Amino acid sequence: MLRMSEECCGPDEPRKTPAVRRIEFSRNQPAADACCAPEQTATSTGHMEGDACCGPDIISTDGPVEVEIRPAWWRDPALLPSAIAGVLLLAGYIFEWTGLPIPAVVLQGLALVAGAYTFVPGAIRRLIRGRLGVALLMTIAAIGAVLLGHVGEAATLAFLFSLAEALEDRAMDRAKEGLRALLSLIPETVRVSRLSGDVTIPATDVRELDILVVGAGERVATDGVVVEGRSSLDTSAITGESIPIEAGPGDAVAAGSVNGSATIRIEATADGRDNSLTQIVALVEQAHARKGERARLADRIARPLVPIVLIVAALVALFGFLIGDPSTWIERALVVLVAASPCALAIAVPVTVISAIGSASKFGIVIKSGEAFEQFGTIRTVALDKTGTLTRNEPAVVDVITAPGISRDEVLAWAAALEASSTHPLAAAITAAAPTRTIASDVVEEAGRGITGRVKGRAVRVGNDRWLDAGALRVAADAMASNGMTIVVAEADGVIVGVIGVRDELRPEAAETIRMLVAEGIDAVMLTGDNARTARAIAQEAGITDVRAEQLPADKATAIDELVAIRPTAMVGDGINDAPALATATVGIAMGVKGAAAAVESADIAFTGHDLRLLPAAIAHARRARRIMTVNIGLALAIIVVLFPLALFGVLGLAGVVLVHEVAEVIVILNGVRAARRPARLSKLASDAAVALESSRV
Repeated sequence: MLRMSEECCGPDEPRKTPAVRRIEFSRNQPAADACCAPEQTATSTGHMEGDACCGPDIISTDGPVEVEIRPAWWRDPALLPSAIAGVLLLAGYIFEWTGLPIPAVVLQGLALVAGAYTFVPGAIRRLIRGRLGVALLMTIAAIGAVLLGHVGEAATLAFLFSLAEALEDRAMDRAKEGLRALLSLIPETVRVSRLSGDVTIPATDVRELDILVVGAGERVATDGVVVEGRSSLDTSAITGESIPIEAGPGDAVAAGSVNGSATIRIEATADGRDNSLTQIVALVEQAHARKGERARLADRIARPLVPIVLIVAALVALFGFLIGDPSTWIERALVVLVAASPCALAIAVPVTVISAIGSASKFGIVIKSGEAFEQFGTIRTVALDKTGTLTRNEPAVVDVITAPGISRDEVLAWAAALEASSTHPLAAAITAAAPTRTIASDVVEEAGRGITGRVKGRAVRVGNDRWLDAGALRVAADAMASNGMTIVVAEADGVIVGVIGVRDELRPEAAETIRMLVAEGIDAVMLTGDNARTARAIAQEAGITDVRAEQLPADKATAIDELVAIRPTAMVGDGINDAPALATATVGIAMGVKGAAAAVESADIAFTGHDLRLLPAAIAHARRARRIMTVNIGLALAIIVVLFPLALFGVLGLAGVVLVHEVAEVIVILNGVRAARRPARLSKLASDAAVALESSRV
């Protein structure tokens, strides 16, 4: 529940809500600095009993955090006081209409007590601490109405305000529900292999290096690496990719994945309380701690309104004494208190932000802050790293040109014999392409140039074309480079025997992603440390015209700085090598982040999946949420602007103002919750992306 922070109203007290199931996890990330800098010590889903004016506040703890599941509305005890108040109020009005005033007043008084129970105690506690809040305005209005003999109006105010607060609770719970559902992917127990045999332990007790035994159809309790067995894994709940992926020894597995038809053994790489799923949940729950531009705007307007409203109401009452009609103007002062209360303004942005971020998390889009989310919707330029972002980051031999009398297999065999001992990324591609394995001797690697050695009595050298001149094969080598290949030259006994073209292939969805960005009015830029010819070839294939090649990390950061000065710019990269650029961008985005997710530390947003087409779809989702925020702020301000003069000049009485005010607040909440609606475009892209990925593998 989002409530007024301590700076505005003082610390709030958690309202306990029963849960169907509780899951504990450890959250170690400190809360980001919010504009209100609250100090809170409640559970992650503890509903804060108070008044929203500063937007949501996040709780950060170092111990276990309980995640509560929202009950059905008819079983939610938080709605019980409002329900009781409503029934008693209706009964009271029925007695009043039938000419029985005494029973009517008694029932209305009981309705007032039931409704006021939800907010008056908290308002008094905060007032004792010297804090003001919306609940205080409502408390004063209710007490004043009773003193003036308007018990029915006071009961109506208490009922509608308590109901609006309860509905707000449920709206915020619903907004976070999809996020909490991620934690339900962690099984309660897990089988662990011990020397004495397999034992079943709570998932929270799993420790790094434990060997998990995961049977068919079971969920993986924490991140790990397969050490035995082969199976398919359903990762749709984590990455949004609906097609199962194959996993065997050495393959990484994310917490929450569903195992296929075979039993596998997994070595845990993270504790049960601190894995990729718990980190994602912790990050998204902190998303509203750093407030966005619109949230801060709402705060700046709402925070001073409470004392201003109290002062204005006091002046209205004083005016009544001066003109000799205190009862009329005191009543109007009470109506003004309600009319100018900033309830709707306070909740206008937070409910939208949390709804939209929670919805995005279902598709593997982790947004670290409300500020990042709002800025995400302003993006007009996207800069993309080449390797691992636009490309697969899986170099492969795509062409081999040989000298006369030399076969392709011979060139690959000689090169692979030397590269077998190298850790260079291109070495794995060459050794994988070689038809046979040959042993080399006297192997010496020269950093940045190549490698030498002897293979079957021949003196062989393999290296880049700056070290070894391609000679008669220069034209072929240049043609390869123009097609985006990295050139590896092979020499045997002083004679050039062939050139090998290695290329990191473009992702199959990259070109479509660029077209989608352009259709949204977003420019695409490639930033890469690769050579200019290779970069231009890949960029042309992807449809990018602005290419900046041979960029060091500092150069990338400078380029991003220049782009940001012109238009809001997002940087998409791996989050480690591109850390300076990610930090400089308006929004830094890390692709394909899993496990410990070092990239998340550098980026504002992380995509746990790999499909680039989710990027333009996510931007469109953020833009839609920004529009909803703008409408909510405008509507909340309109409520105050319209109701204030109507209340001041007696056009609307207390009951009428309360009804309009609380109905309008509910409308604002419902409009904000629309941002949690399952984005059809994201759903379709997640499905299409997985199908395309599986087709490309086949």
